Amino acid sequence: MSTRRGFIARMAAAAAVARILPEAAYAQRAAVKGAALAKDMVWLNANENPAGPPRCSLDAMTAVLPSSGRYHYNEFADIYTVMATAEGLAPEQIVAGAGSSEVLHTAVELFTSATKPFITVNPAYEGPRDVARNLGRPVILTKLREDYTADVRKMAEEADRAHGGLIYLCNPNNPTSAVTSAQDVDWLVANLPANTTLLVDEAYIHFVERPDVKSALPYVKQGKNVIVARTFSKIYGMAGLRVGFAAARADLIEQMTRMSLNVISIVSARAVVAALNEREPILRERKASMSKTRGEMTAWLRERKVKFIEPNANFMMIDVGRDSRHFITTMPTLGVAPGRPFPPLDNMLRVSIGTDAEMARFREVFWKVYKG
Repeated sequence: MSTRRGFIARMAAAAAVARILPEAAYAQRAAVKGAALAKDMVWLNANENPAGPPRCSLDAMTAVLPSSGRYHYNEFADIYTVMATAEGLAPEQIVAGAGSSEVLHTAVELFTSATKPFITVNPAYEGPRDVARNLGRPVILTKLREDYTADVRKMAEEADRAHGGLIYLCNPNNPTSAVTSAQDVDWLVANLPANTTLLVDEAYIHFVERPDVKSALPYVKQGKNVIVARTFSKIYGMAGLRVGFAAARADLIEQMTRMSLNVISIVSARAVVAALNEREPILRERKASMSKTRGEMTAWLRERKVKFIEPNANFMMIDVGRDSRHFITTMPTLGVAPGRPFPPLDNMLRVSIGTDAEMARFREVFWKVYKG
């Protein structure tokens, strides 16, 4: 039987083998390690939100800092109720964690096994995949469609062939910024094979503008075999504060809670509560700002006939027409750090959407490298 102590021990072993430091390792600022970095380096490699935490969150954190010498455990039931209520859920339907990484990894531990594989597309966010591999769980990678979307039928077919497993769907997908339509997710939920759980990572869902893409949270409310992971790292700009949660049926959350620390920093917690109290204007204004900057970037690429995957998040992938590693290693020497390689999309360069000034600098450096 799995226990939290056993889970932590296995995660420690996995981390020792694979150096799993979820956000830090996969952000790979080490791509420019050892180089003489510009003091004004533009970091566009980790899908961070340059806006940072909202003003209300900064104020809330400042207010609680003097009392942060206390654990504040007695407050967390109310804090998690606020988080659940914001999504129309009951408190017993969520479990909190350090960013979404902790709850994603907990789900992998619980819902995969030696006979129940981890099933996803390639490429996708590597954290859950690498945890599965280093826990000795089978991993099945399916190909993206020609439009870079997930082949949900293929994933269901693989789960059916294995007589169960955990299907991981990042929507929008990282690194492609492509989305899975509500119609496809509907089909997948309706056709989940026996003993199969669907894990939907919605880290970037708030940036989507397409009407045919919707959150999978309604499936949680319907009691389906679906887990939805959310984070406050992206649109809320709290990457360094490490707060996220998983939403699922109460019985699934009960299992995840037994495996999870389910405690976050009181400073981070107060920041989240403050942001949720002003949720609607924060989400509306940040989405609009990012969309404007993203739109200017895509328009610039179209004018120059540079191909890219149509973006639906706060990052995008540009087809540089040759091995992107040249850009990844050269651009930081010119003051701009783009994303890491994402095989098998070797000609694609992932770039986060920064401020208008940062994107202007990106365009200048990118074009210089692109034109050679």
